[in-house]
Amino acid sequence: QVQLVESGGGSVQPGGSLRLSCAASGFTFSSFVMSWYRQAPGNQRDVVAAITNTGSSAHYTNSVQGRFTITRDNAKNTLYLQMNSLKPEDTAVYYCKASTAAGPNEYWGQGTQVTVSS
Repeated sequence: QVQLVESGGGSVQPGGSLRLSCAASGFTFSSFVMSWYRQAPGNQRDVVAAITNTGSSAHYTNSVQGRFTITRDNAKNTLYLQMNSLKPEDTAVYYCKASTAAGPNEYWGQGTQVTVSS
């Protein structure tokens, strides 16, 4: 079965950094667009960053542009999100998503908590 397992979350002070990882299995990782989403209590789940199947192109929501970097290692079936200059408003559960560009397939991980506070 398809599995997406996030890790690397935790508690950090404002201005600090974290690197999230998403380990994928059960599907052809290199054929999927990968994304990071986040959801804070009382809010909807919103996209943070996305990366093409080859890693050639990445896109970010405005609030994280310049602070976060999404990358992937197709040889390791792993997606990453490097988060720098973290702010309290970045506090959320972060989710990994795999999507096909030309089909209905969509898979989600269980999420990892990121808390930014002093």
